[in-house]
Amino acid sequence: MAETLMFNALREATDEEMARDPSVLVMGEDVGHYGGSYKVTKDLYKKYGDLRLLDTPIAENSFTGMAIGAAMTGLRPIIEGMNMGFLLLAFNQIANNAGMLRYTSGGNYKIPLVIRGPGGVGRQLGAEHSQRLEAYFHAVPGLKIVACSTAKNAKGLLKAAIRDDNPVLFFEHVLLYNLKDTMPEGDFVQPLDKAELVRPGKDVTLLTYSRMRHHCTQAAKVLEAEGYDPEIIDLISLKPFDFDTIGASIQKTHRVIIVEECMQTGGIAAELVASIIDRYFDELDAPPVRMSSQDIPTPYNGTLENLTIIQPHQIVEKVKEMMAGKI
Repeated sequence: MAETLMFNALREATDEEMARDPSVLVMGEDVGHYGGSYKVTKDLYKKYGDLRLLDTPIAENSFTGMAIGAAMTGLRPIIEGMNMGFLLLAFNQIANNAGMLRYTSGGNYKIPLVIRGPGGVGRQLGAEHSQRLEAYFHAVPGLKIVACSTAKNAKGLLKAAIRDDNPVLFFEHVLLYNLKDTMPEGDFVQPLDKAELVRPGKDVTLLTYSRMRHHCTQAAKVLEAEGYDPEIIDLISLKPFDFDTIGASIQKTHRVIIVEECMQTGGIAAELVASIIDRYFDELDAPPVRMSSQDIPTPYNGTLENLTIIQPHQIVEKVKEMMAGKI
């Protein structure tokens, strides 16, 4: 099994699916000759031509609408958002068109569309380039939302998203592109709707996704050394949630902490807490806790930026508090 970086894993997935299916194409700003902001499409235009790696004007609402129209006619477009925050300019197209047309057409149209790109809090990218859009789109009917966290699941999930007949928002974290992982051989495809048990444990369930998976694993090493046994679950699918995996863990540990980079108000954790209380209230020995980013624009200053998001030592402290009965 070969080891590769996450951006290369995403490139491999795109390349393999374009080779497998001539209806797959990529469009976005600088995806062709430049190879994408993080080189996910590097040199693919040489193999597939300028029309299947289509460099667009800086007009997110226009090329997103064009991609939705292409999907309605049988193509399988992949939109790369140079930065996912820019896709707020296409909110109407994603919500009112991509999410709803299969339903409002009575099933006459399928929308096999992937919208992918970098997001999250990077290293001093400023407020407008540090967006976490998963919660913005969470209430939109008809969308699937996925967040990759490793090179391995990035490849398997992207291949699955491209093959899906529904619109998939595919979130990549800007700080994870250089993560290394071993790649399974052959046609590796990972289900879009399944969470991953990262670390089994019996004391408390840590539900997380994207970059915070790695913060949780760092915290778990400290906790394990001190005699605690946390269970870590990478949600992966943010819509729909995999409640089979989530529920089985809560029924084992009876405690749950949700660690996210999303804002606290209206975030993914807020919806998860409500759903967990609806489904598993009688299983809980403590109130569910959400650890989320502060509800402020992300500062440019690096020290202040770090203070706005959850850090591993805070996860350690919160687990200890919960296990001590202080929550």
